[in-house]
Amino acid sequence: MDTAGSTPPPSRGPRRGILSDRRGAPGIARRGTAGLAALAVAGALTACQIDLRGDRGGDPPPNAGPGQPTGPSGPDSAGDPYTPGNGNGGYDVQHYGLRLAITPGGPRELDGTAEIRAKATERLSRFNLDLTGLQVSGVQVDGAAAQQLHDADELVVTPAKPLEKGADFTVTVRYSGTPKPVADPILGRYGWIRTPDGVFVACQPSGAHTWFPSNDHPSDKATFDFQITVPDGLVAIANGEPTTPVRGTDGAPPQEEVPPGQVPPGTGTPTDGPPTGPPIVPAAAPAPAKVAGAAGRTTTSWRVKEPMATYLATVNVGRFGVRTGKTPGGITNITAVDPTVGGLQLDQFHAKNAQITDEFVKLFGPYPFSSTGGLVDNATVGFALETQTRPVYGAFGADESIVAHELAHMWFGDSVSVTRWQDIWLNEGFATYGEWMWDEKSGGQTVKQKFDSLYADAGNRELWDVPTGNPGRAQMFGRTVYDRGGMTLHALRTRVGDGKFFDILKTWARERRHSNATTQQFIEVSERVSGRQLDDFFNAWLYERGRPKL
Repeated sequence: MDTAGSTPPPSRGPRRGILSDRRGAPGIARRGTAGLAALAVAGALTACQIDLRGDRGGDPPPNAGPGQPTGPSGPDSAGDPYTPGNGNGGYDVQHYGLRLAITPGGPRELDGTAEIRAKATERLSRFNLDLTGLQVSGVQVDGAAAQQLHDADELVVTPAKPLEKGADFTVTVRYSGTPKPVADPILGRYGWIRTPDGVFVACQPSGAHTWFPSNDHPSDKATFDFQITVPDGLVAIANGEPTTPVRGTDGAPPQEEVPPGQVPPGTGTPTDGPPTGPPIVPAAAPAPAKVAGAAGRTTTSWRVKEPMATYLATVNVGRFGVRTGKTPGGITNITAVDPTVGGLQLDQFHAKNAQITDEFVKLFGPYPFSSTGGLVDNATVGFALETQTRPVYGAFGADESIVAHELAHMWFGDSVSVTRWQDIWLNEGFATYGEWMWDEKSGGQTVKQKFDSLYADAGNRELWDVPTGNPGRAQMFGRTVYDRGGMTLHALRTRVGDGKFFDILKTWARERRHSNATTQQFIEVSERVSGRQLDDFFNAWLYERGRPKL
């Protein structure tokens, strides 16, 4: 992530006018955007849920009283100290089907039904979902009414009969309310953010459960379907691809596609004010369908075919100019921009997404998803986020370096996701290095110059006194994760040589595609591909305090 506009951590200056990828990255906050992965079979499209806490299920809560569910249950947390209380155990989510009616600014902004398909990994008399701040009106398991107890951030579900280990089941939750942004004293404000004309959603690390019931931890990835109903004149854009051709809300086709990778001089669509002249598709999305019995509302649908961590899910509602097409390499490219965001041209943003995506295919291997692109909204946030297939950017715009950072995350963070947040350098260090390589290619500092400049800052305690491989919750979006993480990769490149280094990156992306991973697994891949023993190297760069020797 990359952050922009918000105050970066001490001594972390802005990155050449960009925000850092979420929090703390220089310039813009790259919350997993500017700025990785589960023990699953490489390339498998099934979800994988990993319990980080060991066996904590089985017994009822010690204070269980009358009316409270009892019996064997899975853990009520993933056991990750970086996001305490988030995630759950005892089951593995396979798919989320979300039907959402969103009315920005209404007395109740969200009416939702979540249909969650999962597999029990142990016998369950009850199980937990993460959900906060919303009212639950009904829960069913496999079509039968289930008991539910909603306590703070936990929705405890007791099915009519226990679920046997290995059983596939479907839980349906009907809920409503107005989601509230997360206001974390350490990590800042994120999640469901109101904009002048709609909603902007960016949830790293654990804001998904503010708008849909979920197993809200990256160790349990799943596929998604979104069916989103909004007032006429607004459009909803989510992850993945629309199930029908992208059109304006008036039914008009999208703007004529610019040849891939090209932006004819003077033909970009300025977004520094309302469009003039022929319409540029003021709002775009799949061909809208009128909702029976709901006058003045339209429904659009999006599908995510590859497993996705919950924090990477997004739904953005508002008015957008849109461009659709393919990159020169043949990857579907969907780009949207709020026309009130100044200083950004839709055609140029669309072409830049295509150009960077295709370049990273050369460096990292095949693109892991079925589409690429990006969305810029008039949201008052200080970060960008690598929401899967379509990173989202706030009102600060989309500086080229931030776009590179966020698109690098498609390989490192989105496809290969962290098993635990301690290893977030696998997301942010890798995306930072991708950003540096793009800067070099586009005529900026070379990667070596960037490395040398940072290494020369010997007294920077934020960089050298915080271990990159386990920075602690307070520094999970700090400079050591981004910059020292990127420096670790450059030091590895110097140690093993360019050929072996890029073989390592491609092998890592291929073998852990659509799954989760840990730092130890990356070390094992690096040693196997390079033929070198690298324990001491990684220990110095990732876990020891102080500046490593070159």
